[in-house]
Amino acid sequence: MNKKLLRSVMALHGDTNASLANYLGITEQSLSNKINENGTEFKKNEITGIKTRYNLDADLVDRIFFADVVSNLDTNA
Repeated sequence: MNKKLLRSVMALHGDTNASLANYLGITEQSLSNKINENGTEFKKNEITGIKTRYNLDADLVDRIFFADVVSNLDTNA
């Protein structure tokens, strides 16, 4: 997860953790845990909600939510 990129998108749209959590129907603490990868992950419907709220294209969604998975692939295989 690229939390810096998500936070920059949030800031660009004037969102805070509280406003995004409210939009997603989750607590601010739950959102914070998901962003900081404290044992919880974003659910598919939450990723879809963020994509819709910020009008993100598929590439940006991948860069935000799946950055670690892509960067850990062994390209020499």
